Amino acid sequence: MKKPNDNPADPFKKALAEATKVMADDPDLSVSYSVDPSGLSGEAMRLPQVSRRMTREEVLLARGTADALALRHKYHDDAVHARYAPPGDMARDLYEAMETARCEAMGARDMPGTAGNIDAKIAADATRRGYDRITRAGDAPLPVAAGYMIRHLATGRAMPGGAGNVLELWRGFIEEQAGGTLEQVAENLSDQAAFARFARQVITDLGYGDQLGDDPDQDDDAEDQGEDDAEEQPDPDSTGQEDPEDADAEPEQSQDDSQDQAQAQVSMEDQADQDMVEDTEMPDGEAPLEPPPPPPVSEADPDYKVFLTDHDEEVAAEDLAEPAELERLRAYLDQQLEPLKGAVSRLANKLQRRLQAQQNRSWEFDREEGILDAGRLARVVANPTTPLSFKVEKDTEFRDTVVTLLLDNSGSMRGRPISIAAICADVLARTLERCSVKVEILGFTTRAWKGGQAREAWLNEGRPQQPGRLNDLRHIVYKGADAPWRRSRDNLGLMMKEGLLKENIDGEALEWAHRRMLMRREQRKILMVISDGAPVDDSTLSVNPANYLEKHLRDVIAMVEKRKLVELLAIGIGHDVTRYYDRAVTITDVEQLAGAMTEQLAALFDSDPRARARVMGIRKAG
Repeated sequence: MKKPNDNPADPFKKALAEATKVMADDPDLSVSYSVDPSGLSGEAMRLPQVSRRMTREEVLLARGTADALALRHKYHDDAVHARYAPPGDMARDLYEAMETARCEAMGARDMPGTAGNIDAKIAADATRRGYDRITRAGDAPLPVAAGYMIRHLATGRAMPGGAGNVLELWRGFIEEQAGGTLEQVAENLSDQAAFARFARQVITDLGYGDQLGDDPDQDDDAEDQGEDDAEEQPDPDSTGQEDPEDADAEPEQSQDDSQDQAQAQVSMEDQADQDMVEDTEMPDGEAPLEPPPPPPVSEADPDYKVFLTDHDEEVAAEDLAEPAELERLRAYLDQQLEPLKGAVSRLANKLQRRLQAQQNRSWEFDREEGILDAGRLARVVANPTTPLSFKVEKDTEFRDTVVTLLLDNSGSMRGRPISIAAICADVLARTLERCSVKVEILGFTTRAWKGGQAREAWLNEGRPQQPGRLNDLRHIVYKGADAPWRRSRDNLGLMMKEGLLKENIDGEALEWAHRRMLMRREQRKILMVISDGAPVDDSTLSVNPANYLEKHLRDVIAMVEKRKLVELLAIGIGHDVTRYYDRAVTITDVEQLAGAMTEQLAALFDSDPRARARVMGIRKAG
């Protein structure tokens, strides 16, 4: 019997995980679901999150990703891959893309059902990256096109959607440069080492042979030649003639020598067997490969450490409470903020008017194609020889925009600050949605006070020095950028839940939100952070330097602002955030939050750069 609190997606997730283990031929494979990018690391596989709604797109993406990663796990050997991997950036990207295509093509040949699933994944990835809108080969990555070409030639399947567009843009160049080599793809597919040599030849054909480094096969030949020369060297003490005494003694010693040689041969074979057991995966003549170092926890600061990530959580708000509870909490939120809703709504309407004023349609007239200009039809009636006139709508600056609101969900926000932050986020999401601007609402806190299971593990291991971050993260997705506001309205009530708000590790939360935004296809990305204090986690700060979390936050902010892929601004509630962020405003009273948020967003969309600078230059309000 199904319990009321069961997640309807759980049976699908469990079935998919078991099928993935079978396909990967590894019963010990660990399969998890996360809102972070999917990937495979050793015996751990991370798949895209599947929500309670189980939309068709989510299911197809999860199945396609699972199949692709399972095939990689089954057909890919890390040691062989590392042996032939080139050191140059472009050459390595080409090499990686072709190896991924080889694994997927092997799966399509041995398990035809995987081909359609992986097509859905490729199509989704291509759409997300905007490959369907690219019109010039130079705007599309060559390694991606090379991978598509390998998969197309090996399977005979057309590439789906935007992937096919990228392949066609590069097809002529690839076939002209490497057409002869590519004819051998089918015969090299099953042997990874042979395919690696084939891929290196393709890279050379495409003009990146200077990035391949040394040929590993030539190194082996040199080692083998050295061994042969050593065997052919004569004994330094030998004169080329037999000693008569040795010749006379030979008949008497021949039997004993034969026995000694036989025993020595057995001993050498036993030793060889033992060496093979100790290191079965290493090719002849190679030293054992050291495992690659784990990737840094933080792109902004490679020295930033986390003691344990196993219990970190990135979760959708609807998975932290039942629908009935979310509805009750939302009603409580509305009740708490009834006196404030009027003022917030007026500010939201003001923002909407300012945005829509810029969104008014403007047209270019007398064009040869476009939308028929009905206002000029009278000229055609009066003079039939007059050509038809068309008009084209001009693009507005902010149509292709996504805004992320990152809310501090720490315990110090409890009460009125978190209530106002929630209702402001709600109203802004509604307002921006009306203006065709997508909005994502995220929150960050920890799963426990003063350290959770990470701290327990640290204590059990004898309290090693300088362990790094020592608590379990909880990153919450209240509203996805593609989710309509009406479906996410109740989720914001979760901020009213007792026991949700704990401690705040701002640096990792900001890096998480930034990473999510980079995966979006919109051209303009705006990230607004709302916080009431510096990063605080008692468990972490008690065993690390006092500025450990604050330094990491500064490093992440510096990285985001330096890359300039995301426009970053912040609002501090009773806390001076201007010492962290270049574009920030500090409010002294939580009642000013609605006005600060709307003014900051309106300024970003203001077409007058001087007006934008005036607002963005504000460092303090109130």
